[in-house]
Amino acid sequence: MASSEARTGGQVLVDALRIHDVDTVFCVPGESYLAVIDALHDSTNAIRTIVCRQEGGAAFMAEAYGKLTGKPGVLLVTRGPGACNASVGVHTAHQDSTPMVVLIGQVGRAAEYREGFQELDYHTFYAPLTKWVAQADDPARLPELISQAFYRSSSGRRGPVALSLPEDALRQRVEVADTRPFKIVEPAPGRADLAAFKKLLAGAKKPVLILGGSGWSDAARDDIRTFAENTDVPVLASFRCQDRFDNTHPSYVGELGTSVAPKLAQRVLDSDLVIALGARLGEQTTREYSLLVPPCPTQPLVHIYPDPNELGRVYQPDLPIVSSVRTFAEAAAALGPMNDAERQAWTAAARADYEEQLTQTPPAVCDLDMGKVIAHLRERLPANAIITTDAGNFSSWAQRFYQYRGFPTQLGPTSGAMGYGVPAAIAARLVYPDRPVVGFVGDGGALMSGQEIATAVHHGIDPVIIVVNNNSYGTIRMHQERDY
Repeated sequence: MASSEARTGGQVLVDALRIHDVDTVFCVPGESYLAVIDALHDSTNAIRTIVCRQEGGAAFMAEAYGKLTGKPGVLLVTRGPGACNASVGVHTAHQDSTPMVVLIGQVGRAAEYREGFQELDYHTFYAPLTKWVAQADDPARLPELISQAFYRSSSGRRGPVALSLPEDALRQRVEVADTRPFKIVEPAPGRADLAAFKKLLAGAKKPVLILGGSGWSDAARDDIRTFAENTDVPVLASFRCQDRFDNTHPSYVGELGTSVAPKLAQRVLDSDLVIALGARLGEQTTREYSLLVPPCPTQPLVHIYPDPNELGRVYQPDLPIVSSVRTFAEAAAALGPMNDAERQAWTAAARADYEEQLTQTPPAVCDLDMGKVIAHLRERLPANAIITTDAGNFSSWAQRFYQYRGFPTQLGPTSGAMGYGVPAAIAARLVYPDRPVVGFVGDGGALMSGQEIATAVHHGIDPVIIVVNNNSYGTIRMHQERDY
């Protein structure tokens, strides 16, 4: 609807955020977007402003928010140094396919291209990290550009987008109509796709189903559980995506990632059909592209993904299907029973291997036995508890030996970004204040973003943080000892 009076660009922007159902923004304040901060002050009851201590921590919180809610996490940073600090979290959102809208203060329009104070060319700098970069030179176009940002971030392969905001454009007053709320656009499988999929599955005796990516929900998980029960297909999780399926269910057989169990890896190699739903099949999930060899794996491959640009990019699928996780899961559940005795035995054997490795933890190398720590948490924490992990060797304990039951309950950077664990735990406790949150972080990662504990205290947020201290960058030391 059209506004009855002129508003500043900052007010137009914040009104647009409210229209698109934004309830929280993460930021470090900067003078380049003071008009936005002023408008957020006037919308305090509608939008929470979480002021962080460093832009990298704020970006990690926005990314975790996107994972937890399925809505774009909104990040506000100032020009130059602020945008540079934030880039680590933007890169994480890109590699994790997490929806995020990054709003960046910029120098005034009259100072552009002069390398003014803290000026940065965001089209060049953020292009490899985002799906789309634009600049709002005309504040009257802010409703249009904000709407486009939310559509782009949330459709196809989800991910971060960036919008640069010249300081003087945010102060300028304009009369402009607002847009309607954005809607998530989801592709669905066609009849021919489902018929071909059903035929391939009917002929498979040793299939595996790999789940991952974004766009998941409780309903999608329920549909995939129904599909697994109807078809006797074993379910695997891609790297750090274990909460896409109840790990205590008889069909779940483990995670593909840095801590993959050897027997599970061999089962992928021995399978006669690989079904990948929502997962990109990246380097970690495929054990450096050895479990599935590009471009044409020896195993028949069905790859279901919401973005056609991803299908065929690394692997040539026997059956590529452009579909969202939700719509394919719904269609797969509706296929009905296709039970098979050989598949049932294949799944039962894989499940037995998984249950065996839960108790076969390596011997403790110090006074603290991490295997017992994880076993204790596995027994005591409720199904809706959220576990966050930073990057590092220590994270393998929580990935391989904890059992994720509810959704969303796992937050970890597939980008391998250190410093993620503490901010993600804070964001999780903010989004779900009534659920237990336990963050695992190494001593290295804790000191990269530990200042955000001040953010948690300031806002009354209280996750439990476990620092696994080995007095080193453990992953790097492992590589050095192995190679040198």
